[in-house]
Amino acid sequence: MNIEIFPLSEGVFTIGHDKVFHPFDTELHELNDRPKGSLLVEIQPFLLKIDTEYILFDTGLGFNLPSGELQIHHNLRKIGVDPLKINKVILSHLHKDHAGGICYYNTLNIKELSFPNSTYYVNKKEFDFGIEKGYPSYTIDDFDLLKNSSQVEWLNDNGIINGLIEYSTTGGHCPYHLSFLVRGEYQTVFFGGDVAPQLKQLKTRYVAKYDFDGVKSMELRQEYALKGKEENWIFLFYHDVQHAIAHL
Repeated sequence: MNIEIFPLSEGVFTIGHDKVFHPFDTELHELNDRPKGSLLVEIQPFLLKIDTEYILFDTGLGFNLPSGELQIHHNLRKIGVDPLKINKVILSHLHKDHAGGICYYNTLNIKELSFPNSTYYVNKKEFDFGIEKGYPSYTIDDFDLLKNSSQVEWLNDNGIINGLIEYSTTGGHCPYHLSFLVRGEYQTVFFGGDVAPQLKQLKTRYVAKYDFDGVKSMELRQEYALKGKEENWIFLFYHDVQHAIAHL
């Protein structure tokens, strides 16, 4: 079983206390001009092709291009993948920068799922928490369509998707955050969402103020770094401006 990995970068953004994502262009903007306390982050869903399966991890911001095309659809087509081929959409959590592309408004202004031939895998507790919590971290309009959809498979705390993708409820960044491990014949791929969003955070003891439980996230990152180094995992980093994919 071979695993092909495709980063689907939506660009670099700054985000501050207002939880608003502002595009950042290194040729036009100065780092020092960012609001105090803001972060510089990449937004980067990942496509994994495993044999005949097309698996999407998280769905980006859900922004449209000037043409009106959903950006994640555009990014898939750029690498030669029709969005209709996506079989599985797997969500680490439902914060708006990870769940924005779950659905979109079509040309008739009707909201529909962005990947009509996919099963969406979502932690049910995370869904319920997101509906209750709402703004500013969660945009309910991004994911409320999942509630009664036949395309959803609700995940428990821990388990395996199709005998292929191990998942576990880690908490840390938000109470019901999920992390994933995909074991291929020659590769082991780890996606830790916002518990392990950047390479540098796996190399330092770093407590993030934006985490629900910063200490737990830090401890999880240390655990992942140790095990990932021992087992030669391929790490996927959703928010790393420089390193989308890396070994430790």
